[in-house]
Amino acid sequence: MKKLKERWGIHSNFQLLVILIVFAITGSLSLIVTKPVISIFNIASLPIYLYYLIRVIVTFIVYKILLLSIGFLFGQFNFFWNIVKKMLSRFGFKRFKT
Repeated sequence: MKKLKERWGIHSNFQLLVILIVFAITGSLSLIVTKPVISIFNIASLPIYLYYLIRVIVTFIVYKILLLSIGFLFGQFNFFWNIVKKMLSRFGFKRFKT
């Protein structure tokens, strides 16, 4: 845990616990929220490969929004904003480069 705390630049075990809880909630909730979002657009009739491609893209977007929202609720917005910027820059969005 010490290496993880150093890598993320956090100092207390409580903050680490909060961050891990936010990641756990966000991961599960993003899949739950994505299902109704996908059903709104009625893409189930598309070919299976296209359906899953769209589902992954929507899940990615929903995950980012939920990560920032839940991170804000737990008082860790700045930490998660830096995480989201790093993820977006790795996907080619140079505007978010850290």
